[in-house]
Amino acid sequence: MRRREFLNAAAGGGAAALFGLGPGRAAAEPPPETDTLRLLHRPTLCEAPQYVAEELLKGEGFRDVQYLKRLPGAAERALAAGDADISMLFGPPVIVQIDAGAPIVFLSGVHVGCVEMFAADRVKTFRDLKGRTVAITELGSANHVFVASIAAHVGLRPSRDITWAVHPTAEWGRLLLEGRIDAFLGYPPLAQELRARKIGHVVVNTLTDRPWSQYFCCMVAANREFMRRHPVATKRALRAILKASDMCALEPERIAKLIVDKGHAERSDYVLQSLKEVAYGKWRDFDPADAVRFYALRLREAELIKASPQQVIARGTDWRFLNELKKELRD
Repeated sequence: MRRREFLNAAAGGGAAALFGLGPGRAAAEPPPETDTLRLLHRPTLCEAPQYVAEELLKGEGFRDVQYLKRLPGAAERALAAGDADISMLFGPPVIVQIDAGAPIVFLSGVHVGCVEMFAADRVKTFRDLKGRTVAITELGSANHVFVASIAAHVGLRPSRDITWAVHPTAEWGRLLLEGRIDAFLGYPPLAQELRARKIGHVVVNTLTDRPWSQYFCCMVAANREFMRRHPVATKRALRAILKASDMCALEPERIAKLIVDKGHAERSDYVLQSLKEVAYGKWRDFDPADAVRFYALRLREAELIKASPQQVIARGTDWRFLNELKKELRD
């Protein structure tokens, strides 16, 4: 199904129209080698496309679509261990896993910009975090790795210049107000809630601030062995996620309601705000290899990986399916 046909069906209303694949190349392809697909589910709306892709995945031939709940950090390890098959994930911590030898392969970018750095009033710029405390969920988690990459980019040494404090995400806002931490990275819908409650202020916004707004943050990655054994299933799963990303961009009101109805979030207003702010539907417009190269360089500067950007790209990327889908789902 071409992109325009898909969007016309979505605009027509009704679940069948919204999720139907219809005739096209997908119908002419062989069925997936497996009818079971395991994705990861984390408490963030950055990965909204795969939460709403379930019906599209079933339309691609996956009868058993499973979402495995994992916290940031554990998600990347689950994909590396083969506990999950394919999933949207935040790019930088996946690069750390690839550097460590994990059998993970990037397949595509999905969107740019999704997180914001919230800080206390005493922190005016990111460089002011030198000698201060940043809350994270765990060392090696997405929030830790990404903040470290920003620190390296502005000339700080994250292992020496920042104190990392491990706390549950739900406590970060209170700890900031109490002065026990100085900053943390906010993901949707937490970022939208914090802004509404006027907790802290934003010192880095990856939706608008360069260079972060120019590179994919959330990408699709697969377990290498799953991709090798199930190439048709891999392409079909990627197609469903990318179509769902287009849907998030063009039908945000409907998608917000769907996400809340499915129990992935509680407040539709924060969900809708997130869907409108995050640059979904941009997977055709940026080069995912550029994102991997950019973050690999930052992570090497932060002393979190040893491999060069070229080595990470050679070990952990495969853009064949994406290139095929760009032609298939062109405007």
